[in-house]
Amino acid sequence: MSSRNLAAFDFDGTITRRDTLFGFLRFTFGDAALCRSLAKCVPTVARARLGIGHGDVHPRDAGKIVLLRSLTAGHTPTEMAESGRSYASRLPARFRPDVTARLDWHRAEGHDVVIVSASLKYYLEPLRDRLGLLDVLACEMAVGDAGTLTGELARPNVRGPEKEVRLREWMSTRDRYDTIWAYGNSSGDKELLAMADHATMITKAPLQVSPARTEIDRR
Repeated sequence: MSSRNLAAFDFDGTITRRDTLFGFLRFTFGDAALCRSLAKCVPTVARARLGIGHGDVHPRDAGKIVLLRSLTAGHTPTEMAESGRSYASRLPARFRPDVTARLDWHRAEGHDVVIVSASLKYYLEPLRDRLGLLDVLACEMAVGDAGTLTGELARPNVRGPEKEVRLREWMSTRDRYDTIWAYGNSSGDKELLAMADHATMITKAPLQVSPARTEIDRR
């Protein structure tokens, strides 16, 4: 019986060259609204950096919460999904060819591939077929009784420890994997990478299409 392999990829800065959330918010709500909302984030991020008012929440998460609340509250899931599909069509131009080539290598080897990302599912879900993903584990917005977004995340931001939480939760619903591969580019991927038998920190250096022996033996 062949072994079962799972490859888990971060998205922003790993598959793509840079952050995609601001681009989505600008695409959906416009420059003026985004700038106004970013201004509202400054005091929140400053307080979070000082450990005031947000407990153990990372300053980046605190700012993201305020930004999303300011922009998305009152909009419908349908509106966001439609914008996400349109925005997703622009993203392949931002992909790193070396990383998508590695993703394709995993698929060719028969490995299951998922994305574990702090980006919004509205524009990641439409990429499933293009990238050949089994699933997308990403941020989703909470929906209120009126059927519109409350502006809050439905669950904690998929960053740091939450990446491990989401992936383990997802894996618990499936048959056991013999080998886990993980790819990330920042400290927010540390826990995801720590789960893997083969962990790769993405840098500016090009990634080989297939893993080098030293990469496979890295753990």
